[in-house]
Amino acid sequence: MEIPIVYNDDSLVVCRKPVGVDSEGAGLPALLKAQLTAPEVYCVHRLDKAVGGVMVYALTRESAAALSRQMGAGGFQKEYLAVAHGSVSPAEGMLTDLLFHDRAKNKSYVVRRRRAGVKEAVLSYRVLAQREGLSLLQIRLQTGRTHQIRVQFASRGHPLAGDAKYGSPLRDCRIALFSRALSFRHPVTGEALSFSAPPPEERPWDIFLNMEENDAIH
Repeated sequence: MEIPIVYNDDSLVVCRKPVGVDSEGAGLPALLKAQLTAPEVYCVHRLDKAVGGVMVYALTRESAAALSRQMGAGGFQKEYLAVAHGSVSPAEGMLTDLLFHDRAKNKSYVVRRRRAGVKEAVLSYRVLAQREGLSLLQIRLQTGRTHQIRVQFASRGHPLAGDAKYGSPLRDCRIALFSRALSFRHPVTGEALSFSAPPPEERPWDIFLNMEENDAIH
């Protein structure tokens, strides 16, 4: 499998992760290592296997440590696109929840009280367009919890299209969540970097592709 490369140098590689490929371990890191003939590829963040989009990997141990520190300090900006069921309201806002991830079920839940394993999840969103009972959303994460976007919107009655695990009735499309953009500083030079890619031209993304008010999807 040929992985689409967005950018690479001696310190890092930015790629477009295919849907269905693990972002860790023997998945994407192994594929990139073989494709780039790199000595090592280090994972510094992750995407669900069922989700595609822009990711960055470090090619040296030093760069991996620097990127991880930057991420921990809030230096990464992550932007996602999602298609959710229903009319999401208000048109923009911030969602804050306590989430618990059940590893046995590989499913996250919104809970009311803090306890062992419960973590705060925060994201901001903006509705870009609404059509055919669906809302196209631009999302920025302030935290990176397992299935965070999926469960936070599903808990409010707006599961993502194609996400059967969290209540979508659609079975003819993949989960409509895409890592659209990443912004961070180069781990060696400190240069501000920003990368983006458009979502796939398939259902349900194609519903919004030709709408004039929705330039942000391109």
